[in-house]
Amino acid sequence: MRPGDHVSIFMENNIRYFECFWAAVRSGLYFTTINRYFQTDEAAYIVADSASKAVFASTAVADVVADLPALCPDCPTWLVVDGSLDGFEPLEAAVAPFPAQPLADQPRGETMLYSSGTTGRPKGIKRPLSGLQVDDPAGAGTVIGLLSGLFGVTSDAVYLSPAPLYHSAPLGFTTSVQAIGGTAVVMEKFDPAQALQYIDSYKITHSQWVPTMFSRMLKLPTEAWEGHDWSSHKVAVHAAAPCPIEVKKQMFERWGPIIYEYYAGTEVNGFVFCPPNDWLAHPGTVGRSLLGVVHICDDEGNEQPLGEPGTIYFEREAMPFEYHNDFEKTKGAQHPEHPNWSTLGDVGYLDDEGYLYLTDRKAFMIISGGVNIYPQEIEDCIIMHPKVADVAVFGVPNEDMGEEVKAVVQAAEGVEPDEALAIELLAFAKEHIAGYKVPRTIDFRPELPRLPTGKLYKRLLRDEYWGQKSSRIV
Repeated sequence: MRPGDHVSIFMENNIRYFECFWAAVRSGLYFTTINRYFQTDEAAYIVADSASKAVFASTAVADVVADLPALCPDCPTWLVVDGSLDGFEPLEAAVAPFPAQPLADQPRGETMLYSSGTTGRPKGIKRPLSGLQVDDPAGAGTVIGLLSGLFGVTSDAVYLSPAPLYHSAPLGFTTSVQAIGGTAVVMEKFDPAQALQYIDSYKITHSQWVPTMFSRMLKLPTEAWEGHDWSSHKVAVHAAAPCPIEVKKQMFERWGPIIYEYYAGTEVNGFVFCPPNDWLAHPGTVGRSLLGVVHICDDEGNEQPLGEPGTIYFEREAMPFEYHNDFEKTKGAQHPEHPNWSTLGDVGYLDDEGYLYLTDRKAFMIISGGVNIYPQEIEDCIIMHPKVADVAVFGVPNEDMGEEVKAVVQAAEGVEPDEALAIELLAFAKEHIAGYKVPRTIDFRPELPRLPTGKLYKRLLRDEYWGQKSSRIV
C-alpha cells in the first residue's frame, strides 16, 4: 500500500481499533470505518466503493465478515485480530516479521467516513491529503485544534467516550486526545449507570455524549447518582442530535455549567459552538459559528432575514470536501451561485446576535439516539417484498430516542394488510438491513400520496404523526 490508498475496519469497540487507525494515518492512507451493525451486503458495498486494499476485522463480527472476501475480490488483504477466521490472516502474524522502529517517512493519512444521503447508497466524505508528515504541526487536524483550544484538552486529560468508534466524532475525538498525549477511556457499549461510575473511577476530565444518553442517565434511580466524586469532570460535550431543552436543563442541574454543545457534520464544512453560559442565556440554540460564515437561504438560494428559517450554508474559502465517486451529490451540496458555500441540508434560522437554531432535518433523515438513519435504504429493502406495493419510511417522535423509524405500507393487490403481514415484513427487513434501521412499527394505507410525477409526497404522511409543531426536533 502507498499514500492515498484505502483501508477499512470492521470491529466492535476494541482497543486494537487504535492500532489499526494509527498504522493507517501514519502511512498516508485513507481509513474507513464500517458500522459494526451492518449486514454483509452493506459492509461489502463500503469495502468495494472505497477500493480498500486491506480490511481489519475482529472475531466479534465473524458471522457477518466471513463472506466478505468472496464478495470483494478486488481487496487483496484480509486481517483479523483476537483470534482466527477462515480467509483472514491474524494481524499478529502479519506484523511479526517487521521491525518495531518508527519509519523515517510517515506521511499523514486521513479518514474517509461514509455518510448516507436521503437517496441511494452511502457516500464517502473525502478530503485531500495534506502531503505533510504526521508530526508536522502545520498538518494538525481540525479536531485537535478544537479540543485544545475550546475544551482545554492537554496531555493530562482523561477523555470518556461512551459511543461507537465507527462514528465520526468518537473516532475523531479519541484519536485527537491521543495525539495531544491524553488518555482515552472507551466504553465497550454505553451503560448509563456504568458511565456515571466511570467518571469517578477513572477521574474523567472530558467526555462526549448524545442527548439520548443524557435522558437515559436521568431516568436512573436516585441511588445511581449518589456517592460519586465528579470533581475531576470539567467538560461534557454533546452533539450528533439536538438536545431537548428540559433534558439539558436537568443535566446542568446534575453536573453544573460544564456542558458544551457543537453543531457540525462529518464533512466539517463548518462548526458551530455553544459554551454553557451561551446556552443558558439562549436556550435551544446550537451556538455561533467558529468555522465558516453561516448563511440561511430559501429554496432559490436567496438569503433569508434574521429569524426566518431556511437551508443552512457555510461559507469557506473553498469547498472543503467531496463525496467519493459522486459528482452530482457533491455539486448538490453547493450553493447554486456560490460554489464555496456548502450545506448538509439542515434547516434553521439565526437570531440578531448570530445564534443558530435548528428547526428541521436534512430532507427526511431520521436521527434516533444520535444515529443517522436514512429512509431510502429501508424503503428499497421493503419494496422488494412481494406483498408490498408501495412504502414510505420516516421518523416519528420517541421520547427516549428522539425519533424512531416508522414504515407506512401499501399492500399489494389481494393481500390483507394485517398484523401478520406487519410481522412478516419486519422479519424480512431484519434479514437484509442492520437492526437499528428496521422500523419499530408498520402502519398500512390503501394508497400512498404520490404526485402526478410519481414523487412520493412523504411530508403529508409524516406531518400526520408529528402534528402541528414549529420544529421537527423533539
